[in-house]
Amino acid sequence: MSSMKTAYELIMERLNKESPLPKLTDEQKKKLAEIDSMYKAKIAELEVVMKEQIDRAYSEGDVEKAEELKRRLIEGKKKLEAEMEEKKEAVRQGKA
Repeated sequence: MSSMKTAYELIMERLNKESPLPKLTDEQKKKLAEIDSMYKAKIAELEVVMKEQIDRAYSEGDVEKAEELKRRLIEGKKKLEAEMEEKKEAVRQGKA
């Protein structure tokens, strides 16, 4: 008796045939984990610092400044996440 494949399984098979995912070496996996760890720490540090400033602005009654700081926090996180993905992609492509 043959098992029926789900739509997801069929799509994944087709994608792997069209553009197979490269196999990562142990060294690449290690580098990817290091990049993840480093950038998660940077993002956590940014959040702590910015949230302190946001809380201070709110406690001083400066809602406008607090909103600006929130916007800067979001932009900073996006920038760090983009940098992280660039570095991870370079490792996946064997360029780092």
